[in-house]
Amino acid sequence: MKQLLEIRNLHIVFHKGEETRQVVHGIDLSIAAGEILALVGESGSGKTISASAVLKLYPPNMLSYPKGSIHFDQNSILDGDETLLRRIRGNTAGMVFQEPLSSLNPLHSIQRQLLESLRIHQNLKSAQAAPIVLEWLRRVGLRDAEKRLNAYPHQLSGGERQRVMLALAMINYPKLLIADEPTTALDVTIQAEMLKLIKKFQNETGMAVFFITHDLSIVRQFAENIAIMQEGRIVETGKTVDVFTQPQHDYTKKLLAVEPGANPPSSDERKPNIVSLRDVKVHFHIRKGLLRRSVAVVKAVNGVSAELREGESLGIVGESGSGKTTLGKALLRLEDSTGDIVIDGRSISSLDRKELRPLRRNIQFIFQDPYGSLSPRLNVERIVAEGLEIHNIAAKNHWPNLVDQALTEVELDSNIKDRYPHQLSGGQRQRVALARSLVLKPRVLVLDEPTSSLDRSIQFRVIQLLKELQAKHNLSYLFISHDMAVVRDLCHCVTVMKDGKIVEKGTSQQIFTQPQHPYTQKLLEDAFNPLAL
Repeated sequence: MKQLLEIRNLHIVFHKGEETRQVVHGIDLSIAAGEILALVGESGSGKTISASAVLKLYPPNMLSYPKGSIHFDQNSILDGDETLLRRIRGNTAGMVFQEPLSSLNPLHSIQRQLLESLRIHQNLKSAQAAPIVLEWLRRVGLRDAEKRLNAYPHQLSGGERQRVMLALAMINYPKLLIADEPTTALDVTIQAEMLKLIKKFQNETGMAVFFITHDLSIVRQFAENIAIMQEGRIVETGKTVDVFTQPQHDYTKKLLAVEPGANPPSSDERKPNIVSLRDVKVHFHIRKGLLRRSVAVVKAVNGVSAELREGESLGIVGESGSGKTTLGKALLRLEDSTGDIVIDGRSISSLDRKELRPLRRNIQFIFQDPYGSLSPRLNVERIVAEGLEIHNIAAKNHWPNLVDQALTEVELDSNIKDRYPHQLSGGQRQRVALARSLVLKPRVLVLDEPTSSLDRSIQFRVIQLLKELQAKHNLSYLFISHDMAVVRDLCHCVTVMKDGKIVEKGTSQQIFTQPQHPYTQKLLEDAFNPLAL
């Protein structure tokens, strides 16, 4: 079969100031017309840099290519000038990036950005291009596409921005689509819709797809061929079905071994409730005009009742906007709510700020993005010790020992105490956030998507760590997530939310084996069989 893309013995060197480091070591890859190839590996393995080399997206003072070749559509990419590259980029080769908010122009409307691509590559005037833009926005499933033409990227949700990126990549009917982690951190339903759209366009146009990901559960159904990358080297390639059933390399076996378990833990009804929610509501008023009158009400949480047992995990699942995170914040009174919230037999609804402080020591919140929730001005030691100071726990000269103990519990070496958040990996930052909570000896942790942006292997280890800590300290977890596989592995009970309300709840065994509500059934179908028609 004729190869559309051929990468041969490619070496890539990274330059930063006086630092020079080889990041890709002689890789070979090829993609035929109409083929889907998945490039899989952990963060830092060289996946994105290798994919970006196809379009030479990095400036020469940052990346150089001392050896090897890249041929795309009979063009030598590494020898090509800027004229050739401009003709290819966004035209015969499109790219969908992992984070569309940073790759879409924040100063231009989505219509203008799509019009620009048609003007550059097809020499179409605005009047000719406008119907094509609208057609593609509709084809990628953007709701109310005609009304959103003049919207800016920040006015769209994550899923909507990713749809715009896909329209931008597809509008010139490329021969190759490079999709770099296009579904990371998306809800399972939106993730499934994106995968189906890419597959649909691939079937319609015959384009090839170069799919970069760390999520093997997607690859199993999506790609015919797979390449496994580790530390800048391709360690295994082959048909996806063969690699999954008969992996040859130890690294491939390791990646396949860290998929979350299929058997959820059993709930014990004899255990007492440590948290009880009764008809909890969180409503946000939209105010306009000089007098700031309320013109509408957003019912983010609308009459939720749930229970969390001591020493168990309650999974809160649902799409973005379903009210999951708002419910978690209401539990700590970070959002004003009505209804009754009972923690360890005590209603907190009427407590003032002073009375809430000792309660917040026992209930800690771990956020989705530790980089945003850890102070960039404090080193690890001060971050972990901050809670000790606020809650006046132990004498100050004992804090270093308590910090060391907390870091050891989350499997971090104490030699990182002098580092700042930007000097840590994503997995390390999440462990620091966990240590910051554990040092206070809490009884309940509210975990808001704590593993959504982590590689599967790091995610697996964090979940294993949470299980070990739960068993050791009898911790209770309110686990907010859209990753159904992780919820099944960790949680004893599950509550399913949609539009601020609970549509179904029960033990994990019940929810995952016999879901009753159509919405729950769809979530599970999208999570475990995303390409089902």
